[in-house]
Amino acid sequence: MYVLDASAMLAVIYNEAGADEVLSRVSSSVILSINFAEVLQKSATAGRDPEQVGSLLRRMTMGVVPFDHTLASESAALWPLTRHEGLSLADRGCLALAMAIGGIAVTADASWARLSIPSVEVHLIR
Repeated sequence: MYVLDASAMLAVIYNEAGADEVLSRVSSSVILSINFAEVLQKSATAGRDPEQVGSLLRRMTMGVVPFDHTLASESAALWPLTRHEGLSLADRGCLALAMAIGGIAVTADASWARLSIPSVEVHLIR
């Protein structure tokens, strides 16, 4: 199972490098609700209609996982291990979900490759 970071989904929306790789994994992927929200927010900031982007994301076959209290706690616990790379709460949420389900975190953010979190695998799309 793959856990998609917002940067991976934004690569698809903007047809950037790595988009095909993300699309090939969508049917066996999930995205955390806060990462979903981040995609909508960043798309709106770039002038895209968040309703259209949301509709596109919902048509894909990936599941959306709620950001619950357990994932919130795990995200907070990851802060000391990720703060040197400047990961956001949503980034840490993606990693926490990958840890929780034994999945692979998929991102376009190269700084994740420098993380040292033994219980999660990170896959860079570019």
